[in-house]
Amino acid sequence: MKNLFQEFKTFALRGNVIDLAVGVIIGAAFGKITTSLVTNIFTPILSLLTGGVDFTNRIWTLRGPELNEVGDVVREGVVISYGLFIQSMIDFVIIAFAIFLFIKAINTMQRKEEEKPGPTTKPKDIELLEEIRDTLKAKN
Repeated sequence: MKNLFQEFKTFALRGNVIDLAVGVIIGAAFGKITTSLVTNIFTPILSLLTGGVDFTNRIWTLRGPELNEVGDVVREGVVISYGLFIQSMIDFVIIAFAIFLFIKAINTMQRKEEEKPGPTTKPKDIELLEEIRDTLKAKN
């Protein structure tokens, strides 16, 4: 049992697991941001552009509800909520695009960091030739 605990401790404290945990937490927070972006910004704009069409209320009724004599529902109707599916697709495209822009910005920043000139080192053969030159100069 002690060996199992030690093995688990080694696994849990390994850098990859901690990085993964941080990634999951940041991903959840980013998910909230993108959901808010879709719900509070893009959806109203899309609603304005489409003339106020609300996809979430679009359904296809396969069988209506059965009512008794009093008007109570005895058996629920069967509907396909294709509007919710369309809204989910729109949400997905917007979220995927937001993530794409975020990753693109990160990659651009990383590329700029990599393009910064570092200390230049001479190739070994040039260094050797310079040593020979300096040695010959010193002898003369």
